[in-house]
Amino acid sequence: MKVLALLFCFLLLVSSGAYAQSVWQANLDGKIEFYQTTDFGIVVAGTNNSLFAFDGQTGERLWRKKTKGLDETSVTPVPSTDLILVSTDEGDKSRVEAVDLLSGETLWRSDKVKGDVMQLAVDPASDLLAVVLVKKARGKTGEEFKRSPVVHVFALSSGDELWKKELSSDVRMMPSRFNTTDEVDYTLDNYRAPLILDGRVYLFYEGVTSYDARSGKEGERDRFKVNEDGLALTEADPVFDEKYLYTSGRGKIRAINRKNFKTEWEAKDLGVTPEMAVVGNVLYVRTGGQFTRVSDGETEDKGAFGVSAIDTRNGKTLWRYKGADKGLTNFVFADANTILVADKDDLIKLDARTGKKTGALEHDVERAAFVLVNESGAAVVGGRDEIAAFGISDFGSRISDSKDRANYAGLSKGQSFRDDTNPKSEIRNPKSLWRVKHKAPSRGVFRIVAGIALRAAAIYFRYGGLATSALNIVRGASIARSVLALRWSGLRSRFGSFDLTTLATNSARSFVTNQIGLYGIAARTPNIINRLNGLQLVTPSSVRNSLLSRAAPSRADVADSVLDRLDPVRQVERLSDYFLRRKRLAALRGNYMYFYTDLPKPFDKKGLVGVNVHTGKDARFILVSDPDPRFTTDEILGLLYTADGASLKAFDVLDR
Repeated sequence: MKVLALLFCFLLLVSSGAYAQSVWQANLDGKIEFYQTTDFGIVVAGTNNSLFAFDGQTGERLWRKKTKGLDETSVTPVPSTDLILVSTDEGDKSRVEAVDLLSGETLWRSDKVKGDVMQLAVDPASDLLAVVLVKKARGKTGEEFKRSPVVHVFALSSGDELWKKELSSDVRMMPSRFNTTDEVDYTLDNYRAPLILDGRVYLFYEGVTSYDARSGKEGERDRFKVNEDGLALTEADPVFDEKYLYTSGRGKIRAINRKNFKTEWEAKDLGVTPEMAVVGNVLYVRTGGQFTRVSDGETEDKGAFGVSAIDTRNGKTLWRYKGADKGLTNFVFADANTILVADKDDLIKLDARTGKKTGALEHDVERAAFVLVNESGAAVVGGRDEIAAFGISDFGSRISDSKDRANYAGLSKGQSFRDDTNPKSEIRNPKSLWRVKHKAPSRGVFRIVAGIALRAAAIYFRYGGLATSALNIVRGASIARSVLALRWSGLRSRFGSFDLTTLATNSARSFVTNQIGLYGIAARTPNIINRLNGLQLVTPSSVRNSLLSRAAPSRADVADSVLDRLDPVRQVERLSDYFLRRKRLAALRGNYMYFYTDLPKPFDKKGLVGVNVHTGKDARFILVSDPDPRFTTDEILGLLYTADGASLKAFDVLDR
């Protein structure tokens, strides 16, 4: 028996050593300046000489585009389309190109713009693309870096410019990375991305300003200081219902009529409001919380802490809960009538109708940053190195008989149960359903290790979706969710730069829809549209006909194109495979919270552990000891990507 056990351990060690090798490695033509995954399972990477696209599963080079001067903000995906925008700045020459991600072809090029695309909003059904650019956005971290953004609105299919506006003042920008002393690219990730809604473009850099999407005529403007006290994303992402668009800032909520674009009411004196959700005739607002400092990336608490409910018909406050302590997390709905929020000490249950606290328990999670509801209906509270799950029905109901009290004996030290229906009662708190803790490695440069650890935990919120909040079920606002998804900010690719509370707040809105607009080679490939089962084509027929009749896009600067070497049948099969990955991503829900830690034996090295948020089990391992702090994963393909000099590597995600 002992011999068998030793043999088993030996096999594990051998297999772990084998799996520590990369699945594939691609060598580029210079130091890798950036890399990012896409919704099609294609990895885009850039050097100072070229832009590359690789098949994320095999590492096969799909195409190479000869382009000088690329950096971290040079490539921007256009959501729900097969396009990416590539910004280049070579001395006096500056341009933006719409490039087909699948073939590398240039669909159109605009030489009228200067700078890198920082954020965008798109409306394929209306053939509109709004991009926000900034010139020469590079500097040292820690300095107060300001620039004046310019918004350009194009016809998405042709690149014809409809109008442009330059902001009237400089705005403070945010570093793309914090764990370095080198110069870095600065971004607008500390602001909400533009929104195209009801034929208007909304901007959120100097307050809230809207423009007619076709003419650029300015509508109402509400100016206020964004990023209060130098903190990122202190204003909530806009939400809307059938009648109003709701925006926050300067301690108030504004309800903008979607027909006449006028402000109909304001709710004032709320404080910092980073999160809103509308359910029926009620707008729920979280005030205060944890935020990322723009200067150094550290997390800071800012109050007052609480949750409020506002009548959407008149803007009157229905109730206000102020009982939260420091470090307030995001809120979630356990059901239509129950709100969950966690503060520094407690997981708190609120009655959504009255605002009354109906229960609280000590979660005992250090620096709790988020709360979510998993598929088992349990509340999961977590931070950078720990998560714990609690049965929602286990607190908030009065426990009176001796049998029930006996069930709660022998619990974790310091935990207690408080029953608000009987304020005098206090018994031991039910144990957490499960609790997992993985400390970051003590070896290595602390700032780099901390950055990798934060990025590892943040991966979940890139794919959080339904598991993050039952609110998606409660509200069922599919149209609103689709429109909010047609925006892009660096929060999608530079998610490891933000605190977990901000990421949890945004993850319910950061998802991929079933909508897809075709503009590149797929739009001209016979029979490909018939294969897109489950994907809704949103490119208007008039635009599609124009694309089909147009001459083939420019391929002058594209080299090593795989599609050029495939016969028509194989080409359709290859394209169909990428769209299948896109379809699977639209249905994906995050299941694993990753931690960067010292792996247990037999691995006995640094790496990533993936904890299943539904079961609390250590279910995945990634044997990569020292990943690039910008590493990213593809949950569909089950791979982690990291760069080392001029090499891009992929590592397996091992299921236990």
